[in-house]
Amino acid sequence: MDFVHPVRALIPGVQGRVLAVLAETTAELNLRTVAQLAEVSTAQASRVMPGLVELGLVERRDVPPSLLFRLNRENAAAQVVVSLASLHDTVLARIGEAAAQMPLPPVSVIVFGSFARRSADRDSDIDVVIVHPEEVDSEDETWTSGVEQWCRHATSISGNTVEVIEVGLANAVEKLTSGGPLWTEIARDGLTVHGATINQLRMRTGIEATETAARDVGARVWT
Repeated sequence: MDFVHPVRALIPGVQGRVLAVLAETTAELNLRTVAQLAEVSTAQASRVMPGLVELGLVERRDVPPSLLFRLNRENAAAQVVVSLASLHDTVLARIGEAAAQMPLPPVSVIVFGSFARRSADRDSDIDVVIVHPEEVDSEDETWTSGVEQWCRHATSISGNTVEVIEVGLANAVEKLTSGGPLWTEIARDGLTVHGATINQLRMRTGIEATETAARDVGARVWT
């Protein structure tokens, strides 16, 4: 899935571009502004706008010498467009909920890379760090099958391949506080979709981390 332009991806052409612009704001926009933001000509926007108004997705108000347009957010079809525009956050929420249902829930699930930076397109992987509790062996069959099932579920939810880095709690704490370039990127850009946040992990060491992480499982934070 193209998470940079989800509305355009599913509603191709000028209509998709115009609807994507209107879904991003509650303000009224004149036709020239809509066209500029949609990266189409004013003539192209003017051809599709009457149809969108007729369908009820867009409201038009005459303010001579201009016409002002905005998405009719009470319209059921327009609400679908708004949902598409916020698809990135919807996917984050759903893959976090899926992590909570794993047979052995992880201490933390952190999304990083292009998806965390909101630049993931249809060719992008979703990069994820999954932190397992210290008492869980990474080779434990219940754990490994749970991770595999979660990966399949997350791929089905997003439409993009999921790539996972698995790490134990103590190792995650160490890498997030003194790791190399990859872990610096994770600490900077990562979005926690399940369990302990990055800051909570970085502030923990040794036994304290093991004892307190379980109390944070279920927290979900992203911005």
